[in-house]
Amino acid sequence: MITTLRSAVSAEFVIRNSRFIAHAAPVADEAAALAWYEHVADPAATHNCWAWKLDHAYRFNDDGEPASSAGKPILAAIEGKQLTRVMVVVTRHFGGIKLGVGGLIRAYGGSAAKCLDGGDFIEIHPQQNCRVLADFAFTGPVHAVLERFEAIKHAEHYTADGLSLAVEVRQDRVPALRKALADVTRGTARLLQD
Repeated sequence: MITTLRSAVSAEFVIRNSRFIAHAAPVADEAAALAWYEHVADPAATHNCWAWKLDHAYRFNDDGEPASSAGKPILAAIEGKQLTRVMVVVTRHFGGIKLGVGGLIRAYGGSAAKCLDGGDFIEIHPQQNCRVLADFAFTGPVHAVLERFEAIKHAEHYTADGLSLAVEVRQDRVPALRKALADVTRGTARLLQD
C-alpha cells in the first residue's frame, strides 16, 4: 500500500521578506512530474526548487540555491509524510535578506511540509493481473468469489477446457483469492499471476 495526495494543494509563506509558494500534486510518472513543474514554476521568480518521489525513485533540484539547501529538504518533507507519487515545487521570490544555508533548509523544507499538511491523502493498493482457469461447472461460484474480492474483470473466454478469466486484484489479496477459488472448485481452479 502506498499513500499519495488525492489532488493538488498550494500554500504561501513569507520568511524574512522572501515569499515562498509551495505547490504539491500527485504524479504518476516522471512525465507528469515535469508537466506539473511546467504548470506551476514561475519564470519571474528567483528560484523554482523541486523534488518528486515515485515509489523507489526520486529526484530533486536546488535551482541555483546552495547545494542541498532546497531540493533535498523538499524531498525530506515528502518522505517525512511517507508519501510517494508526489511532486512539490517551492518557488522563492527573494526579499533582500539572505537566509544562510540553515535558513534555506528550514524555509524550503518547512514550506513543503506545511503545504503537504494541507493536502488530502489517499491510500493506493498495488494491483496484480491474474488469469483464472476453472471448469464450466464452477462458473457461478468463481464469479461470486471474484466479486467478493473486488476483482476487476478484463476479459472472459470459454475454451474446450472451461472458463478463462483475465482479472486484476489487489496484490495483497492474491493468496486469499487463490485459497477461496480452490475452496469453491474443490481444488481444481488455477490462479496464474501475469
